[in-house]
Amino acid sequence: MGSGQVTSSVSQEFQGRHVTVAGLGVSGVPAARALHARGARVTVVNDGDDARARAQAADLEALGVTVRLGDGATLPEGTDLVVTAPGWQPDKPLFTAARAAGVEIWGDVELAWRLRGPDAAPWLAVTGTNGKTTTVQMLAAILTAAGLRTAAVGNIGVSLLDAVLGDETYDVLAVELSSYQLHWAPSPRPHSAVVLNLAADHLDWHGSMEAYAADKGRVYEGNRVACVYNVADPATEDLVRAADVEEGCRAVGFTLGPPAPSQLGVVDGILVDRAFVENRQKNAQELAEISDVRPPAPHNIANALAAAALARAFGVPARAVRDGLRNFRPDAHRIAHVADLDSVAWVDDSKATNTHAAQASLAAYESIVWIAGGLAKGATFDDLVAASAKRLRGVVLIGADRALIREALARHAPEVPVVDLDRTDTGAMLAAVREARRLAEPGDTVLLAPACASMDMFANYNKRGDAFAEAVRELGA
Repeated sequence: MGSGQVTSSVSQEFQGRHVTVAGLGVSGVPAARALHARGARVTVVNDGDDARARAQAADLEALGVTVRLGDGATLPEGTDLVVTAPGWQPDKPLFTAARAAGVEIWGDVELAWRLRGPDAAPWLAVTGTNGKTTTVQMLAAILTAAGLRTAAVGNIGVSLLDAVLGDETYDVLAVELSSYQLHWAPSPRPHSAVVLNLAADHLDWHGSMEAYAADKGRVYEGNRVACVYNVADPATEDLVRAADVEEGCRAVGFTLGPPAPSQLGVVDGILVDRAFVENRQKNAQELAEISDVRPPAPHNIANALAAAALARAFGVPARAVRDGLRNFRPDAHRIAHVADLDSVAWVDDSKATNTHAAQASLAAYESIVWIAGGLAKGATFDDLVAASAKRLRGVVLIGADRALIREALARHAPEVPVVDLDRTDTGAMLAAVREARRLAEPGDTVLLAPACASMDMFANYNKRGDAFAEAVRELGA
């Protein structure tokens, strides 16, 4: 059966049900369409009432879907199921009312899983605090190199519902899942899955680190072949131990060092597999060289090993791992080399929007002029600065919460020169780049790894990275 077809049992499950879809956007619109097509009486509620929301509402209303803009707080009368966009926080009044009424709350991932046909493609699932998108894209490149029909979907910006219900058929899906999505998805059972790492993030949404980790750990539930974990992050292995998996499912680690049996790792610049080989006590399979991974920063090599582990769990040959990694090109603003000026390298890692990501980025270089700052999102910077102090030639601080980083530098790296730029205008990045050039010496790397969100000065991290690259090019000219 093609993935676009609907089984009668699935149709009957929703026929006549009053379903409230919370939120429009990437997930809400396809959810409303899919439910309406299956006979549900659908009401969409949305907090916003802007031009984009009104256009989406008009399209849905033309189908016969009821849309309520500017009011996402009230549960419509008669609702017997809520399907929510992943970002809506669990403590919203709508959900409080639903729980009080005994109404189930699903996310778009839960809905996609339940609407899969009997011949649907299995999922290889990726979550973690950092590196999800890169790992999913690497995985899709490896699966494609093996001749498999696949797509990178989920939190990467491609709706899982569209992938599951579209006309195109797949052999396997590379699925990125956020902690938000996993929170609202009790049923999915991936073929294999990985939690790349765990660090404090989105705690305002989840309420605690324990709740955040528990939601991440849901990705391991029901795994059939492999639960992949990070040897350097024992919390990920703890989640594997706690998971209820199918009989015969294995724990498979990845490490930047030589791998033990049932692990993937690195030996003399070679990525090797000691998990999916015969006699893994004695044998190892070469997969790729470090030079096949771009960029070859330590955390990106870890991403490649995680992707390779999931692909190998699906039976992909070693050669496809190498070919897929060679063919892969990372998205912009992820440790992107912008230019070399006067023997100084300029690197854009604007995507490093939290301390965990920034620390991984800083660990990739020996002598750094660091451009940092923005919106801290409640983060503290002592651990980051203490771990990176020896690598810092100088620091240029920008953004609303730069004082938090400046204070951590004073405590843990008092000898490092710091330039504190008290400006948020459009020329601030050029000023930061000029100050960084003044601090840098031949052989240094000027690294934009802000450890903060961008919205105090820029629309998003992409715009921040673009401003950095443009300023570097202007400097070079």
